[in-house]
Amino acid sequence: MSSKHEVLCQIVKADSLEVEISSGSMTRLAGVSKGLVGAEGIHLAVANIPPSCASSPHHHVNCESAIYVSKGKGRFLTGPKLEHTLEIQAGDFLYVPQNSVHQPINDSLSEDMELIVARNTPVEIVEEYKPES
Repeated sequence: MSSKHEVLCQIVKADSLEVEISSGSMTRLAGVSKGLVGAEGIHLAVANIPPSCASSPHHHVNCESAIYVSKGKGRFLTGPKLEHTLEIQAGDFLYVPQNSVHQPINDSLSEDMELIVARNTPVEIVEEYKPES
């Protein structure tokens, strides 16, 4: 008879990250996902936005997200017309509710912006968004 405590932790090395779909100029590499470790209720990735670039406006239809700005500074646009601007910088945390339209923008002319992104689902569904006129 096996014990519930026999389930082992796993490590995913930096050279084994899962390349995810890009959004605009933002790229994301997952370290914890269903495909990598069999996760059933969580997802963790590192997103990178090059200088003077942004993701495309989008929303996640099946999950909420927690984001930690680990490097850089910029803006996080949100709202149906992307009319709300949140100034963000390294050390900030963001909460993104399910279906909340958003667009991170890197305002630096020389440094990448790095975001650590956690979600409450192992596989996300992202929809690109065209702001209302």
